Amino acid sequence: MFNRLRAVTAALCLVTAGLASAPPASASVSPGDGLALTPPMGFNNWNSTHCGAEFNEAMVKGIADIFVARGLKDAGYQYVNLDDCWALPQRNAAGDLVPDPVRFPNGIKAVADYVHSKGLKFGIYTSAGTKTCNTAGFPGGLGHEQQDANLFASFGVDYLKYDNCNNQNVDAKLRYTTMRDALRNTGRPIVFSLCEWGQNKPWEWASDVGHLWRTTGDIGDNYTSMLNIAKKNWVLSDFAGPGHWNDPDMLEVGNGGMTDTEYRSHFGLWAIMAAPLLIGTDLRKATPATFDILENREVIAVDQDPLGVQGKLVKSSGGLNVLVKPLKNGDKAVLLFNEGETTGRAVTSAAELGLSRSPGYRMRDLWTHQDWQTANTIAATLPPHGSAMFRVSADRNWATYPPAIDAGAIIQTSYPGALPIVTPGTTTSVTTSVTNNGRLPALSVESTLTGPGWTVQPESPTSAVLLRTDQSLSTKWTVQVPPGLSPGKYVLTGKATYQPGNVVLPYNLEVVVPGAPPAAPAFLSDVKWLRAANGYGPVELDRSNGESKAGDGHVITINGVTYAKGLGAHAPGVIEYYTAGRCTSVTADVGVDDEKGNNGTVTFEVWADGTKVADSGILTNLMPAKPLQADVTGATLVRLITTDAGDGNNSDHADWANAHITCN
Repeated sequence: MFNRLRAVTAALCLVTAGLASAPPASASVSPGDGLALTPPMGFNNWNSTHCGAEFNEAMVKGIADIFVARGLKDAGYQYVNLDDCWALPQRNAAGDLVPDPVRFPNGIKAVADYVHSKGLKFGIYTSAGTKTCNTAGFPGGLGHEQQDANLFASFGVDYLKYDNCNNQNVDAKLRYTTMRDALRNTGRPIVFSLCEWGQNKPWEWASDVGHLWRTTGDIGDNYTSMLNIAKKNWVLSDFAGPGHWNDPDMLEVGNGGMTDTEYRSHFGLWAIMAAPLLIGTDLRKATPATFDILENREVIAVDQDPLGVQGKLVKSSGGLNVLVKPLKNGDKAVLLFNEGETTGRAVTSAAELGLSRSPGYRMRDLWTHQDWQTANTIAATLPPHGSAMFRVSADRNWATYPPAIDAGAIIQTSYPGALPIVTPGTTTSVTTSVTNNGRLPALSVESTLTGPGWTVQPESPTSAVLLRTDQSLSTKWTVQVPPGLSPGKYVLTGKATYQPGNVVLPYNLEVVVPGAPPAAPAFLSDVKWLRAANGYGPVELDRSNGESKAGDGHVITINGVTYAKGLGAHAPGVIEYYTAGRCTSVTADVGVDDEKGNNGTVTFEVWADGTKVADSGILTNLMPAKPLQADVTGATLVRLITTDAGDGNNSDHADWANAHITCN
């Protein structure tokens, strides 16, 4: 054992010595080499396959074929990239990486040649450490930078993703600069993607090292993870530009963990943030809805605009966000985004967008591909997690377009942003609103609302002969919720119609029928939640979170103490219960699970409706479980929330051990 440790230590000394003697950082890669002048677009297999057997030569070639056949290549997607597990676990006698002969029987160069034959470009992966991130322990590039760069160039590689695992605590700038110089020394133009997870703020130093850098930890195929990453990335707009981009990770669109509404928001957010658009789903299995999102050339044009400015957050209130991106021709792209759990109206104006004064503006809807005219206001009533994306300009022909109408329905909730709960056998009130944002009047305005077999009656006028600029038709409706409904989501359907143009604007209001609230004291792992979301993997019952499939966790263990009952979460996340005012307290022993070693930082919060009633502060793996007690008396909804404590969610396995609720 001693001799083995001594050998490992000696090897690491040689690695760090080699790095220390590497050439110093020289001229910037990004500004002068002509690469990645717009955010890279393409494909990476990781989000859909990880290291599964389906990741192989046939898949890679199939993706290249689809890029051409479906027109994705013409839309701007050009890189077909391999991720981890393409090589064998050991280098050969010459020290070179060896392609896995089962996955790639013809070798990597043959695959690259095939991709190139389609007029596309080819990318590959390794890590700035002794091994890559997969637990099988594939060899990384630390100490082999020039050898690996030469090999990649001989393959015909056009793009390198360089990860951050097993880095032996060697300085990040040194590790990534060494590989930058090695790539440059090959003489082959290779886009360099720093997958450093944002740990050392690469946006502050990497613009002369790589062409893009990860700003966060890995994305998960769920709304909570996507939102958390977007919010961390959108504050970094000042650091992005042609040849040096903020990278909030690859796309999850099509992988099944989010709704189409959420995937459209995901794609729109990445585009407005001038993020790389790397498809992460297996396109051989993609649905028409997935292709509709990924092939939207008007949204892609915002991402790829040659001015190269990342959109900025200009307004945020109550979970309603406005992001604006200036475009090279003077237009402004705007994304209105509702991050919350209930319908909300997001509003901005041409003045807030920075457009010059005009009697009217053209407002192009990038999802419906329709043109509208607006006097000044740009607004949309958005469903939970929904978005609207527009391209706005001072157009002298603005009067030829129909007036922009914003229509939607809102229901009162227990707190701002709460789930829209309705109870079977009761009546509830819904308000619809139709607002004319156009310079010219909207005529013969009609508003309707129907339910899924429910009785819906208007309590105020449903029509208006004319709506002038900024005027609204507001209608109050009484909705009778039938008794005996099963728990779940139900949709009320609204519609606004008006002239000129015979315009019909449909919209939906989704409401939630909860299950019965707990009627006695119980462990929360024995109570059905209303909703749950995790940074990675599902919330586990009486198990820790294993990050992937249900049941892949372990016995809940915090600082060596095991627990038979509890909830295994992964920050950031939320677990919400319907309590209907019948519960009084929540208790738990909270902490970071031992299964990830000494990594992980998490905060635990309990919320009673819109009020935070308990907060653990920051906890780490090195700390024992902390008792948490919260008064939830009278609350309709109780939420258990975990955050990543602001440092990314790597290894944030968050345990609500012995979580218990007292109800009557």
